[in-house]
Amino acid sequence: MAAHRRSAHRKPKQRPLTGSAARTAATLALAGAATAGSVTGAGAAPAEPAPTATQVRAEVDRLYHDAEVATEKYNGAKEEAATATRAVDALADEAARRTARLNTARHALGSLATAQYRSGTLDPAVQLALSSDPDAYLQRASYLDRAGDRQNGLLRGIRRQVSQITRVKARADQETERLAARRAELREHRTAIRTKLADARKLLDTLSADERTVYERGADARHGGGPSHADRSADRVPVAAPGSRAAQAIAFAHSAIGKPYVWGATGPNAFDCSGLTQAAWKAAGVSLPRTTYTQINAGARIPRSQLAPGDLVFFYSGISHVGLYIGGGQMIHAPRPGAPVRIAPVDEMPFAGATRVA
Repeated sequence: MAAHRRSAHRKPKQRPLTGSAARTAATLALAGAATAGSVTGAGAAPAEPAPTATQVRAEVDRLYHDAEVATEKYNGAKEEAATATRAVDALADEAARRTARLNTARHALGSLATAQYRSGTLDPAVQLALSSDPDAYLQRASYLDRAGDRQNGLLRGIRRQVSQITRVKARADQETERLAARRAELREHRTAIRTKLADARKLLDTLSADERTVYERGADARHGGGPSHADRSADRVPVAAPGSRAAQAIAFAHSAIGKPYVWGATGPNAFDCSGLTQAAWKAAGVSLPRTTYTQINAGARIPRSQLAPGDLVFFYSGISHVGLYIGGGQMIHAPRPGAPVRIAPVDEMPFAGATRVA
């Protein structure tokens, strides 16, 4: 009995899984449980086996990939929200300017009406008949006609300003609705990213230290580059960039080696994959869009056989990852959470296409 207690004492504790991570682990165990059930038949159901280390590693990879997909969608929604915010602000400024002009026209019309009231409202024929100086009256009447023309012009201008302000406010309402929708998307994608990364961390915590090391080494191989590539002092692949801008972009990417991956980050201290390529080309004076699925259309598509240093290389069927090609079959990219910016071979991930920016 004492030996049994000592053995139980030495058994390492496993952290319990909760929420979606528990559901993920249960899903991984489902196939094994179903197989066991078919063997035991109508007997007592056996306990569900825990997922194997291999299954956990595969699920963690899937969660990281899904988080990266959600990150690019987050980046796109964030960019659209910023555009909508600028549009709303511009429309608000335009409405304010038009309202100021409307108020000026209304004030001028009010002043004209006041002057006419003070001049009297008798019928012009009666005023002419009673006037002691008909010539002077006729001259004043001509001024009144011109004043009437001015009044009509002011009225037309006021109607035009009111119509324009109405249209501006309608556009502002549309942009405000668009902004609200983009902000809702941001919240949705942000929640998805955080949930998937938390689930990945919980699954990794179920691995032993040795199994965790095996996973990290395998992930480095799958995403390119080992520890030597994560260091800023890593040997650089010789680069013969086709143009000065490409050389500047590559130089920036080299300077970012070793900086952490952070979803949604564009530098200077952390990057996600498209944030790194955007920042690198910005340093070369070229403005790229924010997301992988828009960056792939930011230049001329080229076949893999014609890759040159400075080209953008894209991966996975959903165009969810991007790196900066530096020659020799190598790229610089921000791989995933926990893996800093590094040099990696382009053939370690499913190749989806390439674009030459400049």
